[in-house]
Amino acid sequence: MDFSLRRAARAAGTTHKVLLYHFDGADDLLRQAVVELRERRIAAGLEVVRSLQATTLAARVRAIWPVLTGPQSWVHDQAMGLMMYDPSRYGELGRGASQQYLPALLSLCPDDWSDTRKLEVAEMIMATLRGFVIDRLSSADTTGIEAGFQAMTRALEREEAAGEQARDD
Repeated sequence: MDFSLRRAARAAGTTHKVLLYHFDGADDLLRQAVVELRERRIAAGLEVVRSLQATTLAARVRAIWPVLTGPQSWVHDQAMGLMMYDPSRYGELGRGASQQYLPALLSLCPDDWSDTRKLEVAEMIMATLRGFVIDRLSSADTTGIEAGFQAMTRALEREEAAGEQARDD
């Protein structure tokens, strides 16, 4: 990895000593930057969901996906690459992603679902989207990713409809 406090300091227009005052080293700076950028992406995604007034889980996931794969996704992509390249050093970047994204995905689920059902579906969404991101990074098969994304949102529609049917019975 070609990342150092000195390079980061030059890019920020400061000295590496200033960065050392605020961070425990290059890995800490990287981790905190990734966490902050994820928080911004999550907030932007949830804002899009609110602004579009998406009423179904599938519509909410459709609304948030472009934000997660938009121009700032390169930071997330790099973090995933580091996590896979050196899990002992950067594994926390992946575990941290799950901890950050899961509450947002839980919030997209219908309010009347049980906590267990929300967790199961949110975990499935997260794992599936993570797989699509990895495919996007490792191949140029956008057609396959789009087909898989459409299949996932149809499955979410069926899941939500099954919940409504169970409530009506």
